[in-house]
Amino acid sequence: MPTNTAPADLYRHGLQLLLDKNIPAWVDLWDDNGIFEFPFAPEGWPKRLEGKAAVADYMRDYPDHIDLHDFPDVEIHQTTTAHTIVVEMRGVGRLVETDSPFDMTYIAVVTVKDGLITRYRDYWNPLAVLQDPASDFTGRS
Repeated sequence: MPTNTAPADLYRHGLQLLLDKNIPAWVDLWDDNGIFEFPFAPEGWPKRLEGKAAVADYMRDYPDHIDLHDFPDVEIHQTTTAHTIVVEMRGVGRLVETDSPFDMTYIAVVTVKDGLITRYRDYWNPLAVLQDPASDFTGRS
């Protein structure tokens, strides 16, 4: 993606990469020093990842845990900070290990600089993880 890509366009492109299960390309959307935060992560789950390498390690096996089928509801809101967006979205698919449905609602606050994600705060619902202990990956987006 070009360095002048608008945050909303970059984000939508990233969602398509996740649907395509192209995790390396999704990680390539990150700045080397990008920060991935999970403010609502339950005990024992990461709350903060620092750097593109940590994001890559965290996301490496994502398709082995969650088979995403669609993001049927995506609303992207512009903020007064030109490079930051707020995203409300829903991801649906199935949990690979149990073959049970996956349906998660997210709110994300994403900052982009020079066409790369520099900060991503993922406010996913930890109750979904606590309700399905067989899944060790439900909240990762």
